[in-house]
Amino acid sequence: MTTKDDQINEEEQNSNVEETVENTDTENTDQNEETIEENDLQSQYDELNKKYLLLYSDFDNFRKRSIKEKAEIISTASASVIKDVLGTLDDFERAIANNEKVEDIEMVKEGFKLISQKLLNTLVAKGLEPMNAKGEVFDADKHEAITQIPAPTEADKGKCVDVVERGYNLKGHVLRYAKVVVGQ
Repeated sequence: MTTKDDQINEEEQNSNVEETVENTDTENTDQNEETIEENDLQSQYDELNKKYLLLYSDFDNFRKRSIKEKAEIISTASASVIKDVLGTLDDFERAIANNEKVEDIEMVKEGFKLISQKLLNTLVAKGLEPMNAKGEVFDADKHEAITQIPAPTEADKGKCVDVVERGYNLKGHVLRYAKVVVGQ
């Protein structure tokens, strides 16, 4: 019986060895799958990180370029206005040169009126709008009160009686407040 028992024990041991080999193979396969999965995840992470860095650097370059362009626009924004005003400056220089020889004061006055009108037309073409404050009700959003005087009539109370310095709007926004005398 011992031989039968030995055979049974041997068969059980063989069976146990086979199970151990199968378990080891299964564990190795699981470990290989985990390693492959980890490598997959690592490659996905690397790819996404690369895309993120590229996107971040593109955005940073865009931001820097925008700041540079904005600074350039601001620095050259007045160039067209100055270029247009240079013609008026030339007119003033010619008028000054001619005024040394002219004896008729009316011609000098007429020349300065023409130059002044040319300058105003140039600035109006660029969006400048002169304010007409005289006779209007005082508005602190458009006017700056220099002083107050007794109103000449009852209707002039709270209104701009005189304009000391004309105000201007630029495309609907106050560029310079009108300095006015207000009737009390």
